[in-house]
Amino acid sequence: MESPTPPPALPASAVTQDEKTLGIVMHVLCLVGFPIIGPLIIWLIKKEQSQYLDSQGRELLNFQISYLIYAFAAFLLCFVLIGFVLLPVIAIAMIVLTIIGIVSAAEGKVYRFPLTIRML
Repeated sequence: MESPTPPPALPASAVTQDEKTLGIVMHVLCLVGFPIIGPLIIWLIKKEQSQYLDSQGRELLNFQISYLIYAFAAFLLCFVLIGFVLLPVIAIAMIVLTIIGIVSAAEGKVYRFPLTIRML
């Protein structure tokens, strides 16, 4: 299965400070306990108004849903003990990649998260 093409990159100057701030907020909401619902609300409200926030929201939601699926699979694998190793690895990866996403959003870029299933 071929992965879809990445969203077109916007020049950093085309992204307003408000868009960058909302992009950062979407990522921070994932770190403080609202991994899907927080970014989803912002994305649904702003996707028609901003190409940058549409791309940022899609990428972030795909990432969060994908890694939730991976965590659930790792949880099931706890019954055969391998999940006890995978769960902390997934948790650390989610934190680190979200921080990288915050830095990219501050620069006005959309970070393409690795190992993400592109659903949206």
